[in-house]
Amino acid sequence: MTTTTRTRTLVGGLILAAATVGAWWAWLGWDSGYATDPRTGATTGPYQPWQVAGCVLTLALLAAAAGWWLSPWLVAPVMAVAFTVAWAAHAASTDDSGLWAVGAVLVLVGTGVGTTVVSVGAHLLRRRRA
Repeated sequence: MTTTTRTRTLVGGLILAAATVGAWWAWLGWDSGYATDPRTGATTGPYQPWQVAGCVLTLALLAAAAGWWLSPWLVAPVMAVAFTVAWAAHAASTDDSGLWAVGAVLVLVGTGVGTTVVSVGAHLLRRRRA
């Protein structure tokens, strides 16, 4: 691994981590309110479906772009860990039940699988075009 490759990997990973946390903040980080249906008493939240869909789409675009330029074996763990840490820090501060830890594991696995699939696909597409 050359110095240029190492630098590109380090800088790319740091930018990717920051962009991933930024995606979490832009779509989910600002919302912590729950809604209670007055008719049924059911509680939902804190996120609306459109927020989650926007976040997933943003993360998919980030993973595709990063997989195009960087190794998918860097992209997937960086994005999964960065997103999970951002999500878990917020969830842990607002959850009294301790179930945020279960959610964090699910977020880590889901983000890891999703970013792996998208970044590998983008990487293979780039190699095919070359």
